Amino acid sequence: MALLNEDRLFPADEKTRAIARRLYQGIRALPIVSPHGHTQAGWFARNEPFPDPVKLFVQPDHYVFRMLYSQGISLEDLEIGHAQIENPRKVWRIFASHYHLFRGTPTRLWLDQAFEELFGLTERLSAATADRYYETIEARLATPEFLPRALYKRFNLEVLATTDSPLDPLADHASIRQSGWNGRIVPTFRPDSVVDPEFPGFFDNLQTLGALTGENTTTWRGYLRALAARRQYFKAMGATATDHGHPTALTEDLSETSAASLFEQVIHQTAYAADLEIFRGQMLTEMARMSVEDGLVMQIHPGSVRNHNAQIFARYGRDMGADIPQQTSYVEALRPLLNRFGNEPDLTIILFTLDETAYSRELAPLAGHYPCLKLGPPWWFHDSPEGMRRFREQATETAGFYNTVGFNDDTRAFLSIPARHDVARRIDAGFLAQLVAEHRIDEDEAVELAEELTVGLVRKAYRL
Repeated sequence: MALLNEDRLFPADEKTRAIARRLYQGIRALPIVSPHGHTQAGWFARNEPFPDPVKLFVQPDHYVFRMLYSQGISLEDLEIGHAQIENPRKVWRIFASHYHLFRGTPTRLWLDQAFEELFGLTERLSAATADRYYETIEARLATPEFLPRALYKRFNLEVLATTDSPLDPLADHASIRQSGWNGRIVPTFRPDSVVDPEFPGFFDNLQTLGALTGENTTTWRGYLRALAARRQYFKAMGATATDHGHPTALTEDLSETSAASLFEQVIHQTAYAADLEIFRGQMLTEMARMSVEDGLVMQIHPGSVRNHNAQIFARYGRDMGADIPQQTSYVEALRPLLNRFGNEPDLTIILFTLDETAYSRELAPLAGHYPCLKLGPPWWFHDSPEGMRRFREQATETAGFYNTVGFNDDTRAFLSIPARHDVARRIDAGFLAQLVAEHRIDEDEAVELAEELTVGLVRKAYRL
């Protein structure tokens, strides 16, 4: 028995499925370009074995533990947040005995592909097979073939981007570069901790930013110079992009006097909540200005109500599976930034959304007009077969394919990367096959598009 069917995710219609198979065969072995994610550079700097199956599959993956939590399993029982797992086999048994919860989810697709293709496991995970799975995975993790650098090669990774605080010295990235290893791990500049006044520790972070750069970050100009300096450092360490996880897509274009005055209010903690949102909006425009100057691609990931569960946040901190999508406006929100920089031919801004209603109404028309705008792939809650299909169906007619940027996996779960990219390739092959079957494009065009959607567009958009 196998966990995987070779025709998974292809169209049910036999004629269309045959076209999808042909298209997929042309792209399945192409290298993986992963321009945005949350894996750790330290894995590749130290190149040490992953400690156990729980540390690899359960603890880092909020897709996994948020589903378990939703069914009444405590995060403490899963040892979430523990630096060392005290009883990994017990945690694994809890996960295995509840594996049925993932039926029909993309998580099930990703996990099954990793289990079968990496570990040779072909019987479904369950309470009955939990120990067999654990022992098989644990034994493989102890072999040289499962060291991080070996897996990077096995996965056929061309480049892997991490996401990093502007305060990070990037020591692990430096170590990788000095090691002589030829894997390409690049950082991404994520300045939320020093541009969002509501980020925990914001004021301490500003002091650290000043110490790192030798700038006075209590003044508007000194603060901007410090940010520009850190961007240059990231770029020197291989970064090609920035990333911005703001609550909304609001942008502002204040005069220097007004911006400096607002910054003074922020520094002295006299700004109201509405002022803080304006400040975040101004900082998106400032980041766009800096991108025009230094060439870093800009990613905007708005629309998540972070840490919605106050009790979980108080006990475990950020990124514990309690982030919830909200409705997001783009047309008016982006207008100040676009009025200033929207026609810059050398600027690239990649827009993401958790609000699918914005695809055809706002995002596709915006990207189908402004030279600087591109649409990022379905993200987070919509990184799924149906989410990918909806994206192609709603965005393509207005924005086309070439105003999108291929796929990125956006994951902390390293072993899921090949499966996530494989799902995207299968869905794109199926979507293109449908266009061929309906005589909307010819098959030779679909072949070319399939390769562009897999590697061409992402290399170009992220300047990799």
